[in-house]
Parts: sequence; C-alpha cells; structure tokens
Amino acid sequence: MIAKVVRTLKERLGSAAPAPSDARAHPPLVPLKLRTIDAAFALPEVTTVADLGGVWAVDAGYTFYALDRHSPQRAVLVDDDITAPVRTRAAAFPQLRLLEQNFGLPRTPADVGPVGVVLLFDVLLHQVNPDWDEILRRYAPQAQAFAIVNPMYDAAPQTVRLLDLGEEHYRRSVPPQDNLDGLFSRLDERNPQRGRRWRDVHDVWQWGIHDNDLRSAMAGLGFSAVHVEQVGRWRGLPDFADCAYVFRRTG
Repeated sequence: MIAKVVRTLKERLGSAAPAPSDARAHPPLVPLKLRTIDAAFALPEVTTVADLGGVWAVDAGYTFYALDRHSPQRAVLVDDDITAPVRTRAAAFPQLRLLEQNFGLPRTPADVGPVGVVLLFDVLLHQVNPDWDEILRRYAPQAQAFAIVNPMYDAAPQTVRLLDLGEEHYRRSVPPQDNLDGLFSRLDERNPQRGRRWRDVHDVWQWGIHDNDLRSAMAGLGFSAVHVEQVGRWRGLPDFADCAYVFRRTG
C-alpha cells in the first residue's frame, strides 16, 4: 500500500510548481521544501495546513506558497516572532490564522486544532525541552500527515545532542552562527529573550537527528513515510544530509 502511495505521489508531483509571479518581492524559497509541500497536498486527506516556526528568514514563505498553490481550507502559522511583512501579506488570506506563540508550549497543539499536514522545516533540530521527538508526539493527535525538511545527521549511527560533543567538535559540525562566540561559557546562563538557559534555547543548533531515529519515532506515533528525498550535503556540511519527508497516518 505504501509503495503504491509513493508511486502515485511521484506521478502527480513532477517538479515543484513555480512560486507566484510576485515571488521576487519575497525571500527566496528552497525547491526541496516546495516539492515536499506539493507531496503532502497530493494526499487526499490534506486540505488544511499548520506551519510551525515558519517565519525566520523567509517571512512565512512556505505558508504562503501552500496558500497560493494549494488553496487549503484552513491554515495556521505558529511562530513567536511574527514580522510586519508577514502580517501585511496574511491580510489577503482570510483562512489563515496567525498564532504568535512558541509552538513547543503545551497548549499550542490544541490552539492549532486538527490539521491535514504539519510543516516542520529546519526546526526540529532546534527543539529542546520539549525535545524534537516530544514535539512530534504532541502534534501527532492533531495531524493526518507531517512534512519534515531537516538537516539529518549521518556522522554517527544515532541521534546526538550536539552541545554534548564539546565546543571544538560542535564548531566543526554546525554552520557559523551569530551567537556562537562565547556560547559554551554561558550555556547555563539565562537567555533574557527566551527566559531559559542558553543550552535550552532554539536559537542555536541543538540536535543531530539520525534518519533511523526520526522514522522510528514516527512509526511509534502511527505514521509511515510516503515521500522521501535527499539532495546531498546540507549547505556543504560533512555531517548533515539535506533530507525531506512526508509521513502519513497509517494507524
């Protein structure tokens, strides 16, 4: 059955559709993520969407791509830093609800409500307390599918907490970050913006998530992969592959 679904998705998808004609006025979007959205909406049960943490660097571009391309009946964008350009653009979509709050809060899945697909693009690797797998567990009862694009760790046979590797190894493994200098000397200090320790903020890379562990976590929640794509190294980093998944509810 799963193989049949995968074949059907491939037949329907082809290449990702072009972004709307005014796309040059907005931050550029990654084709891999656009194809993953298209794969999710190829599922008949996906008529609504929730984008978790989708504002940073793209001003919710993937939310708006889904709205423009697939006309979902309902859409929810959850982010604790919703920008003015996002609010302006959102006004054109009455079916879009903006939730300016952390999607890791215990109450947020209920605030989002039942949804066809949850988008998690480059955010799972940042989630600590709750950890990435707990995020999936909290949203699983609300979702028929998950669309996940994430740098996947393949330098070891299992998932690792990157900060536990030590500063030298950490610096070798992750891309440059504005807040990396002095990070390891203040890991247990309170981040004034987030109200928690630096070691537990989503502003820094936290996890190297292994493919096997992601698939196992999703299987335990009753979801199977129906679309998987890998496009090489994530931004040239030797420890991370650039991977995309659509998981569909099977149980």
